[in-house]
Amino acid sequence: MIEFRGIMKAFGPKQVLKGVDLSIPDGEVFFLIGSSGAGKSVLIKHLIGLLKPDAGQIILDGDDVSKLEGAALYRVRKVCAMVFQHATLFDSMTCAENVALPLRKHHNLSARDALAEAQKRLVQVQMGEFAEKYPGELGDGMRKRVAIARALTVDPRYVLFDEPTTSLDPVSARRVDKLIRHLSDTLGVTSIVVSHDLASIFSIADRIAMLYQGNLRMVGTPEEFRNSSDGVVSQFIHGRAEGPMEV
Repeated sequence: MIEFRGIMKAFGPKQVLKGVDLSIPDGEVFFLIGSSGAGKSVLIKHLIGLLKPDAGQIILDGDDVSKLEGAALYRVRKVCAMVFQHATLFDSMTCAENVALPLRKHHNLSARDALAEAQKRLVQVQMGEFAEKYPGELGDGMRKRVAIARALTVDPRYVLFDEPTTSLDPVSARRVDKLIRHLSDTLGVTSIVVSHDLASIFSIADRIAMLYQGNLRMVGTPEEFRNSSDGVVSQFIHGRAEGPMEV
C-alpha cells in the first residue's frame, strides 16, 4: 500500500499541491491525470525522495518516506523504481550494457553475469533481439522499453511511469501500454502512471486520480470517469476546448 497523506508542496509563491490524500493498493495500474502543471510528476517524485513535502506524509510499506535519508532512502528506490519521460539511456553503451549497469552496481554481478541477466530482462520487454544495438539505432518506443527493462533489474514492487507514451507514435504507445499491463498482471507490480494519453488511460487503468488546482478532483474507475457529471472532469477526458477548466 502506498499512501499520500495531506501532501503540500510549493515552489516559491506557487502552491502546487494543497493537501493531497491518496491511497494506492498493491497490484493496481493507477493513472494520475490532469492538465500540465497540475502537480502529477511533482507528487510521484515525492515517493522516491526526489522531492520533500512541505507538509504531510508519504507512507510506503509502513515507512514515512519523507523522513528517510541516505541508505534508508536507497532501500526505498530498490522497491520503487521510476521510468522517466525520456529514456535516459547512455548512448555509448549497448542496450544490454545499459540494463546491466544497475545489475553490476546493486547486485555486485560480474560483467559477464550482468550481461546475461540483462538479456533476460530485455526478453521480458520484448527487446531481447536488440541487446547489442545502441540507443541511437532504436525508435523512441523501443528505447522506452529498454528503460523499463533497466528499471526491472532491481525487482521493484512499484514502478512509476512519468508520461511513458509521450512523443511515441500510436502503435509504439499501445505496445508500451500493453507492457505496463503485462507487468502488473504477471509480476504483480504496482504501476503508477502519469499520463495525458486518453487511449492509455481508458485501455489499461484499474483506477484513475485527477489532480486539479493542487487538489484531487476525482478518484475512480475508468467507467466512473466516463460517466462523471463533474464539468471539469468531463471536459478533460473528452478533450473539449470549451468548459469550466481554468488555464
